Amino acid sequence: MSIVNFEHICVAYEDKNVLHDISLKIEEGEHTAILGANGSGKSTLLKLFSNDIYPRYSEVMKKEVFGKSVWDIWELKKNLGIITNDLHYQFSERSPDLSGFEVALSGFFSSFHLYEHQGFSPLHVKKVEEVLASLEISHLRDKRISSMSTGELRRCIIARSLVHEPKAMILDEPTVGLDIKAQMEFLALLQNLAKERTIILVTHHLEEIFASISQVVLIKEGLIVAHGKKEEVLNDENLSKTFGVSLHVKCENERYVIEKIDFMK
Repeated sequence: MSIVNFEHICVAYEDKNVLHDISLKIEEGEHTAILGANGSGKSTLLKLFSNDIYPRYSEVMKKEVFGKSVWDIWELKKNLGIITNDLHYQFSERSPDLSGFEVALSGFFSSFHLYEHQGFSPLHVKKVEEVLASLEISHLRDKRISSMSTGELRRCIIARSLVHEPKAMILDEPTVGLDIKAQMEFLALLQNLAKERTIILVTHHLEEIFASISQVVLIKEGLIVAHGKKEEVLNDENLSKTFGVSLHVKCENERYVIEKIDFMK
């Protein structure tokens, strides 16, 4: 099954196109990185996946997620776990007294708080305990958000998404705010999650593209520059075009890094 299948999609804000003639297909099990500079259209593309925005209508456009063009947005988000920095910020600002357990439990109702009318059952509780254990964060069960590190809260938000057992997960700039050690640990977590569900990673950091990612989409100014196997897409020419600077890239131990930047070119 295709997770997303887009053909000839344009998105406009106030009559100005921000995504131009996007055609993109991502198959289930095809771990994919969407790479581009800030302002390139990555976040807008993510909102297309989640049905938070809709494209301009045309007779030739096609927009399907998990094989369907029409979704109840709440049902879609059970199948598509989305982790964003905005979600992280919302929990930090609005719900600092929630525990790690409560953060994960809130995923059943897509809320930022827990309310009596939501009617959590013993099965909900059991599922949360299982997810926390699988992520090796049971020790965060009773810890309050206000006492958590950035990495700890990020893992609890992932647990929140996993209570639905989504078919795919989209992570938007997932290592923002993490130190080097926490970044490496978080990428190892994503590598592990990729064993059971499709990962779509939205980033502007080449070094975040972990080993299981097989496909890369390069985007610049709302246009897809290249899309295909990572070994074919991540080269000097494509990356230089995408980021607007002359780059030299190398691959070591299945990790891609920028070896050199020629600012004068």
